[in-house]
Amino acid sequence: MTFFFIAITIIVFLLLIEVPVGFAFGIGALTYGYLSGTDISFHAGFGYTQIGAFSLLAIPLFILSGTLMGASGISDRLLNFVNAFVGRTKGGLGAVTVITCALFGAISGSASAAIAAIGKIMVPRMIKEGYPPGHATALIAVSSVLALMIPPSIPMIVFAIAIRESVAKAFLATMGPGILLALIYCGLNFFFLRKNTTIRVQPKLSLPDTARQIALTGKQATLAIFMPVIILGGIYSGIATPTEAGAVALVYTLFVGILIYRSLSFGQLFDSTIEAARLAGAILMVLFFLFVMSRGMVLAKVPTQFADLLLTVSENRIVILLLINLLLLFMGMIIDDVSGSVLAAIILLPVTQRIGLDPIHFAGIVGTNLGLGNISPPCAPLLYMAGGVTRQPLSEYIGPTMKFLMLGHLPMVFLVTFIPELSLYLPGLLD
Repeated sequence: MTFFFIAITIIVFLLLIEVPVGFAFGIGALTYGYLSGTDISFHAGFGYTQIGAFSLLAIPLFILSGTLMGASGISDRLLNFVNAFVGRTKGGLGAVTVITCALFGAISGSASAAIAAIGKIMVPRMIKEGYPPGHATALIAVSSVLALMIPPSIPMIVFAIAIRESVAKAFLATMGPGILLALIYCGLNFFFLRKNTTIRVQPKLSLPDTARQIALTGKQATLAIFMPVIILGGIYSGIATPTEAGAVALVYTLFVGILIYRSLSFGQLFDSTIEAARLAGAILMVLFFLFVMSRGMVLAKVPTQFADLLLTVSENRIVILLLINLLLLFMGMIIDDVSGSVLAAIILLPVTQRIGLDPIHFAGIVGTNLGLGNISPPCAPLLYMAGGVTRQPLSEYIGPTMKFLMLGHLPMVFLVTFIPELSLYLPGLLD
């Protein structure tokens, strides 16, 4: 147990001094292996086997389809369609940003891809129309988390594999909370901007003109809107596995971008493939070292010992759930959502089993809470990425971000934790 805490401390320190995540976990895994006196080559074989799992192939497929969506202009068509409904109201562009991030999540499963594709388009547009730059940046940062909660979700793929549960059920565990959170963010956006006098709103159209605009943008975005239907319909009808759905999403994106919209050039295809390979490679490198480290911890019974330690604090179910959420929040603050999903599965699952928590309910808690941590300082990888994309100083958007988190995401974490039906109702439909 002592060696585990030493390894975790080293990993946290390396992350805080901005060592790349993959290298930080690699050094932590090697340190743990050395201190515990185990043969690292024995655990490396286990890690290699785990990252070779067929289900994990969905990760690069969804990442590549997401990057190609942004490059081919498919995300622009989604934005225009959503904008036709609410774009001509005060605060409407903010609602468009939130809803489009949720739709983008139903295709790519990647928060960083949502920031890159949606943020680069919507934030300059919002600022041009008079939105406070800090509010616009904060909105894209908090909305990007919806891409992690609306299936297909890359962190939930990894989590389901780690706990040996259905990937489809893990997807649905965060879908209900994700939809509710999107509605909350839309409401908060309108509330925060209600007294703003700098926002310029396009003149309202008559009902027939609005209907024509919706019909026109809907026709242009039909193939983009149909994509989530194909992906999720394939998964939940049993026709395709998540990995097969990822392959279909990629082929569909290429077909639409190259042959239908003719907006995807060879250069864009090449650049998107390189970017997707870089992101997927970084994720798989982290996962490899996490699996290596987890093998050693399981053999040393570290998760069981950690569960015993946590239960010595209190045996009250509510207290334990609050402690679990606190640990998840801390994980999300210092590491990415994929790494946090694996660590949560390894370290905290034994605790949840002791208190009788359903594994799918735990998936909902993990997916909701890690997203909160990813946009909460000090590390806040998604928050800083949003600032980098929009080129705004942290002082401009940290305040608005904290308002969204405290009034929106944090209450949702508690609702998911203490109202299990939010996470269990949709997965229960698959039984």
